[in-house]
Amino acid sequence: MIVKMSRVYIAVRRADRDKLLDRLGRMNLLHFQPVQPEEALPDDETLQEITDIDRALAILSAVKPSGKTSPHKPVDSAREAIQIHAFIMDNQNRLNELHRRLEGLKIWGSVRLDQFEALREAGIEVRFYAIPRSQAHEVRTELSEIISPLPGKRVLTAVIDRRGSYDVPEGSEPVPLPDQDRPSILAEAEKVDKDLKRGYQRLSQLAALTGDLEAERDRLISRTAFVTARRSGLSMEELFAVQGWLPEEKAEDLTSRLSGEGFPVAALSKPPTPEDAPPTLIQYSRWTGPIKSLFDMLGTLPGYREIELSPFFMLALPLFTAMLIGDAGYGLLISLVGILFYKRLGRAVGRPKAQILVIFGLTTLFWGILTANYFGVTPSIIAKAGGFVKPEEAGGKIDYDALLAGKGFCSHTTKIMLRAGLFWEEDPKAARFLLMKLSLIIGCLHLILARLRRMIERAPDQRALAEAGWIIALADMLALIWYLLFIGVERAPLFLWWILLAALLLSSWFGGPGKGVIKRILIGFASSLLPLLSTFSDTMSYLRLFAVGLASYFIASAFNALGLQVAEAATWFTAVPILIFGHGLNIGLAAIAVFAHAVRLNMLEFSNNAGVQWVGYPYRPFNTGPVTNSGEELS
Repeated sequence: MIVKMSRVYIAVRRADRDKLLDRLGRMNLLHFQPVQPEEALPDDETLQEITDIDRALAILSAVKPSGKTSPHKPVDSAREAIQIHAFIMDNQNRLNELHRRLEGLKIWGSVRLDQFEALREAGIEVRFYAIPRSQAHEVRTELSEIISPLPGKRVLTAVIDRRGSYDVPEGSEPVPLPDQDRPSILAEAEKVDKDLKRGYQRLSQLAALTGDLEAERDRLISRTAFVTARRSGLSMEELFAVQGWLPEEKAEDLTSRLSGEGFPVAALSKPPTPEDAPPTLIQYSRWTGPIKSLFDMLGTLPGYREIELSPFFMLALPLFTAMLIGDAGYGLLISLVGILFYKRLGRAVGRPKAQILVIFGLTTLFWGILTANYFGVTPSIIAKAGGFVKPEEAGGKIDYDALLAGKGFCSHTTKIMLRAGLFWEEDPKAARFLLMKLSLIIGCLHLILARLRRMIERAPDQRALAEAGWIIALADMLALIWYLLFIGVERAPLFLWWILLAALLLSSWFGGPGKGVIKRILIGFASSLLPLLSTFSDTMSYLRLFAVGLASYFIASAFNALGLQVAEAATWFTAVPILIFGHGLNIGLAAIAVFAHAVRLNMLEFSNNAGVQWVGYPYRPFNTGPVTNSGEELS
């Protein structure tokens, strides 16, 4: 249920401004609506401090605290952590670069450049050439020495000739001395490594201040909320006034609650006007509470004057999830994870998410039982494994009579699966058609519920009759699609088309009330033509429930077959990792399908037919906790 809101105006003496804001912050009720939104912003310095502390906490969360450090201002410690982290990143990059350069200088060994300089001062010039290995003996000079091999069947050769006359083979290339020798690079790398160790040590010390940083962040956030609230009001020479929204039931005694604070206050509340856009606060019932986790993840809310759809989502989403996954084995695993780790999941991601996981698992388990699908294993697969197959001259089909009459494991297991598998068919083609039909029926009922909810919301306005027309159109469209897919559209009775036309006229006539019969019909027909086409695409869209569920089954079955082949060729120990990987991948793909298809069918197809555009914004009451004003000017 969307909670009804009241618009509230509160005025006090300017001298009592901070007392009022302090009280409102502790009451945690008023959603401020700024008088001048462009001014209702915290100061940039405080925002920067919060950003710096958040960055520091992200850095220090990966560092193990050690040692002690003298206390500093939390913001200074945060900025020091950021600087040290940047210093560490730069030095790590520098160290990696030095290591790459060392790899390129292997051919020079541990020789130092100053040694060549000393030889040069003594009148000895050493030159280096890359010479083909087969021609290394052809060097004509006073002294030559092969230093090391080079790529391309060449060798690095040192050439010395004090007379300045030497001869190297054709194709030799001069090799210049490097800009830096290995010993100096190693010395620099050692220095960088020591600096890195000091940086990590200092970060470990700063990590011990994480609690202080978190407390300072909370204080700064409270401060920004207080500053924003102050700047949201209207300040005059003698008065200070604020406006905002709060639940209607809380607005009645607001004046008396504020007057008891020891300062004069005036408050006025009134219902929102049609031009107002109040925030949305949804009061969930106990059984619809888990669906709140979905809305929180998606960041969506219906508008204040739109319809609240959580009961419909709570019914449809688990069913769609079960149909998309379609496997009782997967449902059992999801249920066990949710139940066994319920408390741990509740602490990590919140109780609603843990509850919705258990609900999804149980509905998937139930649907998998109805379709007789357990980790991609169906009664026909068990029958083949047990050898209950008729001879080839009899068609090579499964002998269910012998299977059900048997006494072994395969027979007992298949009996249980068949009794519970109400939606399982012996003929795979018939089973697929059955699930297609179920998907279409469920989809049509889902869309009719959306229109019915919209019709109830609009009654007694005559536009409710337009919704009745759309309900008839949806039911008739299902019948036409039924003929199109399963019987033949050419065999569709003529009266189905007349019913569709009548539904279109009904929705057109009452959809946009106005003066003039012709004008009313033309405008109504023009505005109804596109939604009429959408009824076809929306209904057909629910076939994805069947298609994705079938794909999930074939993936599981394919990995089962692959695992069996590996087990027959080697051992089951080698097949188990394949099965675990395959079914794990399938569950992951199914989780993606829940958001890509189940959520879509509710957020788009269903919501569009219900007239919900999700344009709401959340009700966020002003809450700072007790704020003490020590004479510091916050604005």
